[in-house]
Amino acid sequence: MAYSLKIHDPRFDKYIKNTKDYKYQFGFALAIIAVVGFYLYGELSDEMDNPEAFHIGLVIGGMFLLIGIYSAFSRKKEATWDGEVVEKEIQEKEKSTDFIVYFEDENHKRYERRTENDATVYNYFKIGDKVRYHGKLRSFEKFDKSKDAIIFCNACAFMHEIDEHICRNCGCPLLK
Repeated sequence: MAYSLKIHDPRFDKYIKNTKDYKYQFGFALAIIAVVGFYLYGELSDEMDNPEAFHIGLVIGGMFLLIGIYSAFSRKKEATWDGEVVEKEIQEKEKSTDFIVYFEDENHKRYERRTENDATVYNYFKIGDKVRYHGKLRSFEKFDKSKDAIIFCNACAFMHEIDEHICRNCGCPLLK
């Protein structure tokens, strides 16, 4: 029973950098697709001609690029803190169910982890569990994992059997 020292593994920093790069690249790819798509539409369509279609593509492509840049660079570093699970709640809605786990830090500030139509995370945490919130990954690590059959990757949230050591999805170490 302990918090893992593997949180300092450089693969987590690489994962964060790659995620940031992928957001930018995705926005850039959408921008290119929008510009080329509208240009081709202007060339092949009787409804709109170039340069009007091309200009619309540039505006929409520019918006995609700005969204990608904003998404990549707007993520603020959050603090790491220790706390515990203080409450769990199920909210039935008309077409879905929300499973909510409430955490409280050492300063009595409350946080929640909400999933829709999936009770896996809800069932993973028990009231009274000691947890550490890893701000750079925005994820929770349980202090006592000794009775768990599963573990979540703190980087990508992929679920694993407890005896695994490396995430099959992102390659980061599992914190146990």
